[in-house]
Amino acid sequence: MSDDQRFGLARHVILKGPLKLDGGGVLAPVEIAYETYGTLNADTSNAILICHALTGDHHVASAHPRTGKPGWWTRMVGAGRPIDPARHFVICANVLGSCMGSSGPATIRTETGAPYAMSFPVITLRDMVRAQAMLLDHLGVATLEAAVGGSMGGMQVLEWAASFPDRVRAAVVIASAARHSAQNIAFHEVGRQAIMADPNWRGGDYYGRGDPPSAGLAVARMAAHITYLSEAGLHDKFGRKLQDRGEKGFGFDADFQVESYLRHQGISFVDRFDANSYLYITRAMDYFDLAEEHGGLLANAFKGTRTRFCLVSFDTDWLYPTGESRAIVHALNAAGAAASFVELSSPFGHDAFLLDVPQLFGVVDGFIRAGAR
Repeated sequence: MSDDQRFGLARHVILKGPLKLDGGGVLAPVEIAYETYGTLNADTSNAILICHALTGDHHVASAHPRTGKPGWWTRMVGAGRPIDPARHFVICANVLGSCMGSSGPATIRTETGAPYAMSFPVITLRDMVRAQAMLLDHLGVATLEAAVGGSMGGMQVLEWAASFPDRVRAAVVIASAARHSAQNIAFHEVGRQAIMADPNWRGGDYYGRGDPPSAGLAVARMAAHITYLSEAGLHDKFGRKLQDRGEKGFGFDADFQVESYLRHQGISFVDRFDANSYLYITRAMDYFDLAEEHGGLLANAFKGTRTRFCLVSFDTDWLYPTGESRAIVHALNAAGAAASFVELSSPFGHDAFLLDVPQLFGVVDGFIRAGAR
């Protein structure tokens, strides 16, 4: 196996389209940035699609080109991992609307020679999945051995199973939900308003000016990041400890370690993400409601499916709590689908799917291997 096959091959493709969108418009052409690992076998039966979360990207197991940090899921994808390029042809595509090479608000519009900005069409998760299906057609992959994802990635996996049931033999849905709750929408709206209230946002027309709405985007990231953690985890890591000082400053600098931590998360985020993309992707997540797409009954989304499902939740995840996964399992049972479910214990909250939780890797490894027998 070559180094490219082992560590990932970064690619970019421009597909003619058109891609019909749920909002009524069309997108053409469709640009998709993606990475592959491993080799597609002769009968094209070993492909696994990794779907990334809100602020993720296609660099699932290779270094991020801007930050230099390792891929975001090297615990799951790699030699000796549950998803191993020695056995699987692994694909991870940057989602539609993002800022890492796929079509989004920062993409140059052919007709104008300028970025789309806020003229980019509002998209849905189903639109994202349709774009991924176009990519798989381009790659010659008719059927996936599995689609795997956590958080928004899990939502895409559910959409894959509902929209393209004959193309997905197995679906792994981790720390996710079948629709966005009012609380989820509320947190996203706080972030969007922070961005749009930044004077540098300029109605989304800030590209090329050298002063993007960094302050607003940082605040949006800070608010969202709180939802990814657990109260117990925050207490254990920070408590009420002060930041580099022996006593309170009686001002509005970062007195507490947790304040400094959140500010760092916000500042580092603006170096790798686009504010308009954040608006578009959070809106796509808010619109997601798989039951609504199928007559108001979630079980209808999986009617007659032959896909095998594995669902995993975490006991400290309050963003997408275990009840959300159980609702999906109940719908799968009602539809007669093959489904397994486990709630894992972790102090990490929602972010547990990205962190070192050995039980998770054992569950995913066993589920994927069982399908290959």
